[in-house]
Amino acid sequence: MIKMQVIGRLGKDCLVNNVNGKNVINFTVAHSERFKDSQGNQQEKTVWVDCAYWTDRTAVAPYLVKGTQVFVEGQPEVRTFTKSDGTAGAALSMRVREVQLLGSKTEGGAPVQPQQSSGYNQAPSNTASSNASSVNDYSEPVDDLPF
Repeated sequence: MIKMQVIGRLGKDCLVNNVNGKNVINFTVAHSERFKDSQGNQQEKTVWVDCAYWTDRTAVAPYLVKGTQVFVEGQPEVRTFTKSDGTAGAALSMRVREVQLLGSKTEGGAPVQPQQSSGYNQAPSNTASSNASSVNDYSEPVDDLPF
């Protein structure tokens, strides 16, 4: 088995489809790398990976919106095709086994909220930041250890 791991941002909102009674979440991840070429010029290369996540756990779908940074792991597949001009083309795709949300782009300093999808009663909230306490919330000194 070949395993592929990608960290990148979603190029557009995901699509949830039902194929032969099974749910599949389709999305595209862009991974960009910066490097210097042989002449010392800064270059950037972006690789797009088409992802298919076959799962019954579609609750992650409202979070998979354009700009969200994700970690995906799965089995790579290469699809070959003939372009409209007659030349050969290829596309990289992945049959996803695992998806982890890493973050989202911000607009004006506030996190982007996922789009509410029909079938869900409420939009997801950013519970990690709302439940986290800051260092300034503690009344006792940090160096006062109980042991």
